This record gives sequence, structure tokens and C-alpha cells, in this order.
Amino acid sequence: MSPVSIIDAIYRLFLKRCLFGCDAERAHRMTLRMLAAIPAFTPPRDGPELGIKLWGIDFPNPIGLAAGMDKDAVAIRGWEMLGFGFAELGTITPRPQAGNEIPRIWRVPERRALINRLGFPSKGMEAVAPRIERIRKAGISIPLALNFGPNSDTPPEGIAADYTALIERLGPLADFIVINVSSPNTPGLRTWESPEKMSELFAAVREHTSESARGRPVLLKISPDLDRNDLFRICETALALGIEGIVACNTTVAREVVGVSSPHPGGLSGPPILIRTRELIRDIYTHTRGQIPIIGVGGIASAEDAWLHIRAGASLVELYTGLVYEGPGLVARMKSGLADLLRSGGFRSISEAVGIDR
Repeated sequence: MSPVSIIDAIYRLFLKRCLFGCDAERAHRMTLRMLAAIPAFTPPRDGPELGIKLWGIDFPNPIGLAAGMDKDAVAIRGWEMLGFGFAELGTITPRPQAGNEIPRIWRVPERRALINRLGFPSKGMEAVAPRIERIRKAGISIPLALNFGPNSDTPPEGIAADYTALIERLGPLADFIVINVSSPNTPGLRTWESPEKMSELFAAVREHTSESARGRPVLLKISPDLDRNDLFRICETALALGIEGIVACNTTVAREVVGVSSPHPGGLSGPPILIRTRELIRDIYTHTRGQIPIIGVGGIASAEDAWLHIRAGASLVELYTGLVYEGPGLVARMKSGLADLLRSGGFRSISEAVGIDR
């Protein structure tokens, strides 16, 4: 058995029951500590058909870790060992902040979903920077994306300065950057998704970012709760601003639309938003004529889920909630399944399948 298979078997036989017997956030912290403590090993090399190149970056496979799972970059080596093709770390804020009051993560086991109202708990960029610097110095085989957000007590006129500070400090350590303006758990943040506010934000950030901190691809993470007209205006603005990619999407607060009823506040993730995510991906790909690469995140729990996101227009996919319910072997199973789907469909590479169902 491979090391990942052993870890997955332990999770299924013992750890999952133990973790699901705990408060969801405590289980999350325990999982990160265990991943950080696993002795380093080299995962099996991915087949060349799973590789894809975007923004000049080589991704060994299209399956990434979504932001929110490892906010403070404490288990980077663990994501590499589980076989991810890349990891999006964060959301990271400039200054340390506690986030919203506990409890703030709830499971919805009958739908294999999660609800969270975390509110960007973060150790801050100065705590995260040395961890990434150490990993970079030792060598890492997968690209690292850094997801940035403002502090919750930053006034509107200081939001651009928060993003600028993050890019200045951490941008050189990232393979690419994700600007998060779509979390539903930070009051007022989603107002920055409007084309007018987006233009204002990106103009200010570019004006005040030094030459030495520029050069990394910058992507925008959007909400699943946009109507189509707003989505298309955002796409047009992204094209005009030269934004290098779109991450679709964040968690949803429109839970009644996807058939989930819960007394807990916050954003919903997991299989209930799978179809909504795929619709967004298809709309973005069609409206931009495939000119902006898309990272599809939302509801993925199998190779088939990822495959249909790719066929809708996503070049890369990410998961988080699926990992909680399906276990650490999910990534290996998805890669094997994707390779089979490529072969059965007559495709030689992931890039050949992107947007084929448009």
C-alpha cells in the first residue's frame, strides 16, 4: 500500500469517527496538526496527461486545495504529500485577527456539506511569510497560491492599502495571487465585487505596488450569489482590467435556492452548490470566450464532479468540503478517475477538454 492509502485507511477506520465526534472547528485544527506532523514522503509522479500549464506555471495535475482549509500555511508539505497539483493558502490578512465568535463552523452531514462564518481568522502576513519562505528554501514540487483579504476593522478607504500590503509582503513568495472580495462573512466585502469598486480597487493596488512585488498572476474570487447580468459585467471588467483568472466560486448564503435549511448563519459549501458552480463556470467561459482561465471550486467530491467542471470551462479545480467527508485518499482517487475519463473520451490532456461542453 502507498503511504496515502495507509493514511486514508486509518482515516476511514478510526480517525473520521473521532473527528466527527468533535466540534467541527476543533476537528479542523486537529487535522492540520496531524498533516503537519506526517513525515515527508514523495507522492507518486502524475501522468503527463494530467499536467497543465497556465500563466507560465506547470501544474502536475489540475486538482488543488481550496482556500479556507489551511489559512495560516501550517500544513503545506501535507498537501504536497496527498498529491494535490497545487494549494491555495489563506485567506491571509495583513494583521492578525481572531475572526468571528465561536462556534462558527457546522456540518450538514445529510448533505455532506459545511456552513461557516469564520470571518477571516488569520495569524497575519508576518506569521505566514517565514513558513512559506522555509518551504521555498527546502523546495516544493507544487505551485502555491496565496489568497488575500482585508482586516475586518479596516475602513473602506483602507481596503486597497490592505491588499497592497499583502502583495508587497507575500506576493514574491506566491506562484499566483487570489484577491478575495466574495466572502459572505466579512461585512461589506462583497460590495467590492461590483465593476466600479473592482476598477477602483485594482487601480489603487497597481498604483501603490512596487515594481519588485509585481509579476505574479492576480486572480479574482467571486461569489455564487451573483445574478447573470452582474456576473457578465464582472467578466467584462475583468477582461478590461487584465485580471489573469477567476476563481468560481466562494460559499453561498442563498441556501434555500439549493435546498438546504439550517438555523446556522454563514456560507454553505459542498455538494449542494455543485450545479450552481458549474453554471457559473460555463457562463464565465462562454461570456469571456475562454480568454480568462477559471478555477472551479464548489461541491467537488469525485473525479466525475471535477471532470464536468473542466468540460464546462475550468482549467483547474479545487476542493475542501469533499476532503472532509471523503478522506485524504480522495485526491489520488480523483486523479486516477480523471485519467480514465480522459482516455475514454479520446483526450490526450486536460487542456483539450477545457470548455468542451460550452
